[in-house]
Amino acid sequence: MKVTQERLPESQVGLNIEIAPEASRNAYEKMVQNLSRSSNIPGFRKGKVPRQVLLQRIGNERIKAAALEELIQKSLQEAIEQESIEALGQPNLRSNFEELLGQYNPGDTITFSIAVDVSPTIELADYTQLSVKAEEVLFKPEKVDDFIEQRRLQKADLVPVEDRPAEMGDIAFVDFKGTLTAEGEEGQEIEGGSATNFQVELAEGKLIPGMVEGIAGMKPEETKEVAVTFPDDYPQEDLAGKPAVFSITLNELKTKELPDLDDDFAQEVSDDEFETMEAYRESLTKQFQEQAENQTKNNINEAIAAALLEQNTIELPESLVQEEVTNVLTKTLMQMQQMGVDVRQLFNSDNVPMLRDNARPEAVTNLQKSLIIKEIAQKEGLSPEEEAINAKKAEIHSELAGQEVDEDRLQKMVTEDLLSENTYNWLRDKVQVELVPEGSLSDEEEESEEEESEEEVETAEVEVITDPE
Repeated sequence: MKVTQERLPESQVGLNIEIAPEASRNAYEKMVQNLSRSSNIPGFRKGKVPRQVLLQRIGNERIKAAALEELIQKSLQEAIEQESIEALGQPNLRSNFEELLGQYNPGDTITFSIAVDVSPTIELADYTQLSVKAEEVLFKPEKVDDFIEQRRLQKADLVPVEDRPAEMGDIAFVDFKGTLTAEGEEGQEIEGGSATNFQVELAEGKLIPGMVEGIAGMKPEETKEVAVTFPDDYPQEDLAGKPAVFSITLNELKTKELPDLDDDFAQEVSDDEFETMEAYRESLTKQFQEQAENQTKNNINEAIAAALLEQNTIELPESLVQEEVTNVLTKTLMQMQQMGVDVRQLFNSDNVPMLRDNARPEAVTNLQKSLIIKEIAQKEGLSPEEEAINAKKAEIHSELAGQEVDEDRLQKMVTEDLLSENTYNWLRDKVQVELVPEGSLSDEEEESEEEESEEEVETAEVEVITDPE
């Protein structure tokens, strides 16, 4: 078997395979023998079917097709081994099978071509002289206060209100029934637009715009009609933009009684981890400070990754892209399940092709980043130590106590995560980083997109003006 190689786009290697006459003949004769032993033809015992009868019953073309298919499969695997190619995924036949079948004459030389995905070749640009901008996230003490206030609201008691009308911030228990009032609707009752003893916080953004504001000022047992208009972007299209009237009865009114910010509160919200409010606040302050530092570090990492992607072009094999697309969709599916979303309605046979297309850009970016980081790690000797890998695995095992763990996958995941962490830590020391205020780069991107949009509009207008028609 003679094999010649050629480099193809998208990280593929082409193999032109020439099958010798003897191998061509042997493949055909072997197929005839196999069919003779396995075919059930009336009037003949299995394995005793005469060759001519077999050819007449099955047909020479079908036998040739089966022999050629087996010959191609066997030869391409032998060619990959012969050429010492580390193939990714399954090889693809580049030659047209029907044309090959027409050319196939057992005992003659036959040549065909295949394409094999291989690991990308990466020619790294200089990554030690990069200059990037990244947003600096500063610790804001008020975030600690806001968090404590949220926990305080969660622990609030609801106390009945009897001596005043409803105010914004109260908790109301109401009956309501909605009716469309648009011209031609004839007071049509809104399907699903009624409820009994419904609990709602009187806060902006709750219910249909105008309903909560209408409840404010009502007294318990009072009934009132409130006119509203459904928003234009209302999810239920048959109601979007339409006017309606809701008849609302206020059954009961309560207000939130907040707990004191004392040591008892600290012990309750921390499950007795902290005995004093001071210790609880200090712990939160430390957490928020570390969070800000980590966000800044992640912003720098993302800026470095973007710069690396900009200066390095990597051709990706399709097999790797499709594998990463599957990983992206799997991660998305798991996140949605954790949020309580019924993914069966979204991930069905009709939607999957579209979802895979949508996930492709993210998959390509993920792969390119990963390959560049791995290449830098290899060049700079940044692979994680076995001790660090084992320590991280032990930490994960502790978190997943009692759950079944795929050790091979865990080993791979931990090794890749630590390698990436080592490499970004090393790059942050080498790269020139300019820290800018939080949100400033986002504003620049928005302005850039607006300018590009305006340029596109201006170009389109010029094209219209200069259109000879």
